[in-house]
Amino acid sequence: MFDIQNYASFIAAILIFQLIPGPGTLAILTATARHGIGAGFGAVMGTLLGDFIYMSGAVLGLAAVMHAYPLVFEALQGVGAVYLGWLGIQLLRSPAANVASTPPQKKSSWRYFQQAFLVSLTNPKVILFFLAFFPLFLCADASSITLGGLMAHVTLISFLYQAGLVLVGNALARKLSPLPSVRKIAARLAGVALIGFGVKLAANNR
Repeated sequence: MFDIQNYASFIAAILIFQLIPGPGTLAILTATARHGIGAGFGAVMGTLLGDFIYMSGAVLGLAAVMHAYPLVFEALQGVGAVYLGWLGIQLLRSPAANVASTPPQKKSSWRYFQQAFLVSLTNPKVILFFLAFFPLFLCADASSITLGGLMAHVTLISFLYQAGLVLVGNALARKLSPLPSVRKIAARLAGVALIGFGVKLAANNR
């Protein structure tokens, strides 16, 4: 679909990355818990906008590399597979993260949008992730439609998952967040999955 290589793996990888808690997830849960669904969706839109800006930068860079330096693009695919494995190893080694217990001041939906947008923009590792992630599912002569399809998939799946956090997942997340064992198991499972994806995609792209 959209000439995306390893399409099923692409969708599965996006879902796994969404399940790994990060600063954006915490911003969304905090907004919803403290100021309701409207604030939660404000945070969702802020996070998506920040990610979209980084995705756009990654795609523009990849488009230039694919057409001008095909060998460099093939090298990026290898780097991407290694990067997935490295992320997985970091999750296997990392301790369960602590959850801040100090409640934030209440803000409007717009303020939560701004806050989540800044949280997303202050995480420059996101653009590095997309630069490493996208080449794994592209061929060297991929069109702009394929690049746009990658972005659309990530944005749509991210929105659906984050909207689920706001609508039904917040209460459960708040109950489970103080339990280090639950967070640790989730991180370990995600780490194993990422390593597996790195190995599989490296083999498929050879």
